[in-house]
Amino acid sequence: MIAVVYSGSNYAEWRLAVRDKTIATFKTQGINPYFNDEKFILQLLNKNINLIHHAEEIKKIYFFTAGASSPERVATVTNALATFFKNAKILVEHDILAAAIASCKERKGIICILGSGSNAAYYDGRKIKKNNFGLGYILADEGSANWLGRMLLKNYMYDTLPDKLINKFEKRYEYDRKNILEKVYRNPHPALFLSSFTDFFADNRDDEYVTEMVKTGFKKFLSAYVLSLKKEEPDTPVYFVGSVAAAFQDELRQTAAGMDISIANIIKEPINNLLNYYSNKN
Repeated sequence: MIAVVYSGSNYAEWRLAVRDKTIATFKTQGINPYFNDEKFILQLLNKNINLIHHAEEIKKIYFFTAGASSPERVATVTNALATFFKNAKILVEHDILAAAIASCKERKGIICILGSGSNAAYYDGRKIKKNNFGLGYILADEGSANWLGRMLLKNYMYDTLPDKLINKFEKRYEYDRKNILEKVYRNPHPALFLSSFTDFFADNRDDEYVTEMVKTGFKKFLSAYVLSLKKEEPDTPVYFVGSVAAAFQDELRQTAAGMDISIANIIKEPINNLLNYYSNKN
């Protein structure tokens, strides 16, 4: 049995399979070694009945998370998984590689993630080429759910949102300036809070102000990430993965087209493509 996992900060998608047969499909809270230590990860694993039931049967684990950006953070996840899954060989990799495999398999591509956070990289069909992107929710994440939430809250507190959106925001959320600032600056995981407003954008996508905010985020992302990658690899197709890219794919394609960028494909969740890829290898 194999386990394939694609984890963001909010939640992790799990698939357990034997050859081409899926045994279990479920979600857990996200596992990100930027925020979670070994103790937390083990506690999380021990709460899931699917994992408890199949722990000894699982022989290989393919685990992808945004936090796997250094040997130390990879070790955090690897050690926790090895403690729980005693019979398994474990691979822990960055989520950008998962996005690349799900989109391209073994073909080259420019891979973009627009979900809770944002990132991009060139994939040569085997590995990700190192770059200076992926600076996280404070310095970067342009166009992501985190960035959109940040802009929404800032504009709300600056009182620059249209009255109609202010009324909808206040009807939907019981937040005032004080508790917004507490959630951003005193909460141990502010990125989770900032990225929690995607549904508000989706439900108000017909509002011109919302549309322009979304397109502004996409333009910033494409300018900062994709144009520089296209400059180095001009003939390489561009792929997108992530909840924000999928939810606003019309706006994303329009913005990209206006910058002479053609998008080959958009995948909301790469987990099923990953499962197919690794099932065929085992």
